[in-house]
Amino acid sequence: MLINRRKGWGLAALGMLLVSTDSYFVRLSELNGWNAAFLVACLSLPVQLLVQRVVEGGRPVAAFRKYRRGLVTVGILSGISQVAFISAVTKTSVSNVVVIVAAAPIIAAIVGRIMLGERTSRQVWVAILVTIVGVVIVVSGSVGEPNLTGDFLAVLAIVSFAININVWRLYSDMSRFVGLACAAFVTGLISVWFIDNPFGHDVRAYFAIACMGILFNPLGRIAHTNAPRFVPAAEVALFIPVETLAATAWAWMAFNEKPVAATFIGGAVVIAGMIVGTLGRASATTTPETVTQD
Repeated sequence: MLINRRKGWGLAALGMLLVSTDSYFVRLSELNGWNAAFLVACLSLPVQLLVQRVVEGGRPVAAFRKYRRGLVTVGILSGISQVAFISAVTKTSVSNVVVIVAAAPIIAAIVGRIMLGERTSRQVWVAILVTIVGVVIVVSGSVGEPNLTGDFLAVLAIVSFAININVWRLYSDMSRFVGLACAAFVTGLISVWFIDNPFGHDVRAYFAIACMGILFNPLGRIAHTNAPRFVPAAEVALFIPVETLAATAWAWMAFNEKPVAATFIGGAVVIAGMIVGTLGRASATTTPETVTQD
């Protein structure tokens, strides 16, 4: 139904908008990526379990046992994606990473076809290509020399992310809160080996991390992981550039980093791509959800 498809688009866009504040809070905290990832994971895990208790009545262990395969899978994929993305940013240019991330809808569509048998319409393919062009324009003025290690890690991050969206769609009835708690646990387990004195910083650092780990990041991920319940993974991934554009806006407003002209032009192209992929599908209906239990 159209109303379900619009709900999925709205959740995907909202999720990316909320998650886009990560870059602002990390910059504000002045922590390195590993410390930030570890502290956010430590805060997000109990938050997700608390929300699960309020919304679903608790019993996270029972919820885990019911969908243990799916929950372990999203936990591992989320951890790999997060760690690979952080490492990629430190080993290659951010511009290269952003361009690679723009391929997420294509990867999500291919994985969705293989895993779920879902076909991506010609209109969505056109929207995906337009969106990628827009992202390339945004970073065209600052793409540096590629680094194979960093670029490989960026590819690993986005492939894990794209597969993860399809796993969330495959297990449509699986507890999002327990799944995100598993993801936080895996991220914390991986990042703890690379942290450097995360508990010796000022109040501003912990205020920024608290905002990120308790409110914006958990809410964003809850919204984004619910989107695949209503639309195919390729359409969820179509909204990933919202994070890129919004993060640029936060940097402009908070740190006076004025975007260049290419950012505005590319942003307009990205918005046009999302319009092509959404508003033009008023007569479309969603593919029936696939629900799998262990």
